[in-house]
Amino acid sequence: MSKLIVSRRSALALGAGAAVGIASPAIAQSRQRLTVATGGTGGVFFPYGGGIARILTEKMPNTQATGQVTGGSVDNVKLLHQGDADIGFSTLDSAYDGLNGQGAYARDGKQDVRVLAVLYDSFLHVVADGRIAELSSIAGMRGRRISVGSAGSSTESIADRVLEAAGLNPQRDISRDNLGVAESAGALKDGKVAAFFWIGGVPTAAVRDLATSGSPPLRFVPTGVEMQELERRFPGQYRSIVLPANAYAGQTAAVPCLGVANVLLVSANARAAMVTQVLTTLFDNLADVQAIHPEARRLTLAGAATKSAVPFHPAAEAFYRSRGIQL
Repeated sequence: MSKLIVSRRSALALGAGAAVGIASPAIAQSRQRLTVATGGTGGVFFPYGGGIARILTEKMPNTQATGQVTGGSVDNVKLLHQGDADIGFSTLDSAYDGLNGQGAYARDGKQDVRVLAVLYDSFLHVVADGRIAELSSIAGMRGRRISVGSAGSSTESIADRVLEAAGLNPQRDISRDNLGVAESAGALKDGKVAAFFWIGGVPTAAVRDLATSGSPPLRFVPTGVEMQELERRFPGQYRSIVLPANAYAGQTAAVPCLGVANVLLVSANARAAMVTQVLTTLFDNLADVQAIHPEARRLTLAGAATKSAVPFHPAAEAFYRSRGIQL
């Protein structure tokens, strides 16, 4: 989607130059416009992507980057494949499914995306009304109204996989609501759902605000017991991690849960020069990137170059090697 546009200042200079017959350096100057596909306003992708767009605009020569609100990983992978975004956030499992045309992408087919950088691990939050005793496990969701994330999102995909791993049919054994994280938090607060799934960084603003309100008291449901089945069915896509105690208000005990890597993606057809410029700008201004959000503090050059189930863009590989990273 990268486009070259003439800035208003350049256009004025062009007109003035034409009038007097003198070529101005400003005439040739154009701005590259980039779209960064982020996520919903209640998650981490949204502020992280907006911060990256700001840094690219401020630090990358002749570039105007804009963060775009989206439904999350699945939307972003499709936008990149279709050429409607230049850079996008995704969970690794969703990017892998897109690359192989499976899961949420079965109807649309293979999505030709590549990794720009590995960012941080997301935690699977399973947030329940703490007053409902049965909701101490995933299996206890049977017969309850549960928000499984926005339709077609990576949250919905992993929610269905976790429900199946717990022995539930995700279509028949619960009443499904497809809500984003901010809407899910509001529905739990209003008693419209008993629990919700959310795959995201810590802290996620919508979850943090709900926990801080204390109404209702929350329970973070562990998902560690489902990990063995998920590893058998989806090897290498998830890992066991722990939501540390006091990550959210009122959450006094650590919670075993699932983790999935988050990646920054581009189209396989992205211009090599753009990929190199973006990575150079981000890592030459790493302190600014790390200041965007607590999860952005996890970004390092070596971590960004971690190999995954989805291949890097060739220009990204070349960039990391030029910085002394062995891939």
